[in-house]
Amino acid sequence: MATKAKSDVKVLKGQEAEDAILQYMKKMNRPFGAVDISANLKGAVPKATTAKILVSLADKGAIVQKTYGKINFYVANQNDIDSLGADELSALETECKAVEEANNTVATEVKTLQSELNKLKNTPTDIELEAQIEDANQAIVRLSETLGPLRSGAPLMSSDDLAQLDIDWKRWRPEWARRKKTFTSFWQLATDALPPQDATALAEDLGIEFDTAEHTSLERGPLCAVPGHISKPNLKRKRE
Repeated sequence: MATKAKSDVKVLKGQEAEDAILQYMKKMNRPFGAVDISANLKGAVPKATTAKILVSLADKGAIVQKTYGKINFYVANQNDIDSLGADELSALETECKAVEEANNTVATEVKTLQSELNKLKNTPTDIELEAQIEDANQAIVRLSETLGPLRSGAPLMSSDDLAQLDIDWKRWRPEWARRKKTFTSFWQLATDALPPQDATALAEDLGIEFDTAEHTSLERGPLCAVPGHISKPNLKRKRE
């Protein structure tokens, strides 16, 4: 069984114990019970001894005893407590105001520093800045390439050319969409019973070129969007 560690607090007895309790009561100047006083003195005066000393001090008038139910509380006799004069109270009030002003100043500084810290936290790091600069440089290159023909004096398309281009687009795109739909239907019928690798080999033998990811992205983009058309999800079940 583990032995209990010994306390380094010196146990007081007799007059020393009484003086220690009375001094503590005057210093704290608030009600205490015997258990609280013994605990606050770190066990320097045992609980049973503390209770006896408190009763003795109360009988002497050094402290005042108050009983609430079955519990006794003790407080220093207020007649023995030195009261502060008007000058001392005024000096304390002045000191309190000075401390309060200092606290307010420190609080303002803390608020300012906290605001600066938040700004620093929201500021991009060196690595993030390098990435942003790299993105900006790439954007400059792309835009420069776009502006290259204009800077070299390439002729611009006239309004008539643009209008004709729009007419041709509206004319031939539906035809392209119809032909693609027809091809897709026949191709699915022809390769439905074939394994994927055989269908791929057949397409290579016939020289068929399917849409690339770039074509698919363009077809789904705003350029090919039908005005007023809202795409609906495909609810058809895929063939097992």
